[in-house]
Amino acid sequence: MFKDLVLGLRFAIQGVAMAVKNPKLLGLGLVRLVLTAAIAILGIGLALTYHHQVMALVWPRPDSAWIIWLWYLASWVLALLGAALASVLGYLLAQILFSIFIMDLMSRITEQYAGRAAVESRLSFWGYFRHLVIQEIPRTILPVVISLLIMAAGWLTFLAPVVTVVMPLTAGAFLAWENTDLVPARRMLPFAYRWSFFRRHFWSHVGFGLLFLVPLANIVFLSFAPVGGTLLYLEHEERENR
Repeated sequence: MFKDLVLGLRFAIQGVAMAVKNPKLLGLGLVRLVLTAAIAILGIGLALTYHHQVMALVWPRPDSAWIIWLWYLASWVLALLGAALASVLGYLLAQILFSIFIMDLMSRITEQYAGRAAVESRLSFWGYFRHLVIQEIPRTILPVVISLLIMAAGWLTFLAPVVTVVMPLTAGAFLAWENTDLVPARRMLPFAYRWSFFRRHFWSHVGFGLLFLVPLANIVFLSFAPVGGTLLYLEHEERENR
């Protein structure tokens, strides 16, 4: 387990180092960062702009001075929840419509620099883009479902202290999987195989995702994660084929 954690962490750092030295990978990583941030910020702005209208529908402002403080508290909570939801939806929208194409291109370039020829799809451009979008859906939904189950376990049982530690590590591992899964998804391997790969190498994904949990640093590592994720997948593939 410890060796796998170190392996994942090493490739996360190695991916950023490789991207910084490569103008194409550096440019694509920065574009991905800007697109994702722009859509998330736009979503947050819209949520805050229409906050008062939504609050009026949920709970009109009371006249009683005794409960007005509770209304203000609920208003702040709703604003925070709306901003958080808009941020998450913005990230998912950018991921599905824009980032997956950029991530796939970064992965292809990485394969070439690693001395591995990327498998070319026989589909048309739009057919291949459709494939990328469709395969992204279960890879996005499954982690959300599992995360909700873990959260429910913390709420409904005595496992809350354990969940506090497990939840962020699992989230980091799923984010890592988004990047190691680029190669098998491009090769159009079945989702069952890709899910099996994630489970077999879970701890290396945890190690890869550790830096995603560090504020500010996570912005950099997430932007260039397709590079390290591709290298990590190729490393596991080479070991399994020995």
